[in-house]
Amino acid sequence: QVQLVESGGGLGQPGGSLRLSCAASGSIFSANTMGWYRQAPGKERELVATITNSGSTNYADSVKGRFTISRNNVEKTVYLQMNSLKPEDTAVYYCNALLWVWGRLNNYWGQGTQVTVSS
Repeated sequence: QVQLVESGGGLGQPGGSLRLSCAASGSIFSANTMGWYRQAPGKERELVATITNSGSTNYADSVKGRFTISRNNVEKTVYLQMNSLKPEDTAVYYCNALLWVWGRLNNYWGQGTQVTVSS
């Protein structure tokens, strides 16, 4: 069974930092694009950042210059370093990954981790 397990959420202060991690486990041949999305109360889920297996990145305008996405292809793990946090970063953050599993490319989601930015 393939799973994406997130960690690292919690309470952060405005201007502070948090780091999210997401590890893929199971019968995975390889990971294609991995990324992070977030959903604030009353809002739709939105893209935060993605990274391809070759390291190309894409960021939402709202987080450019503050967040950094990275990955470890061997460990099939993706990270999100969040700096200069703002209250509007408060949301449930979801890990997403396109994974090759038994010859098929499938889309997977993590269970979500809460990030709250408040003083």
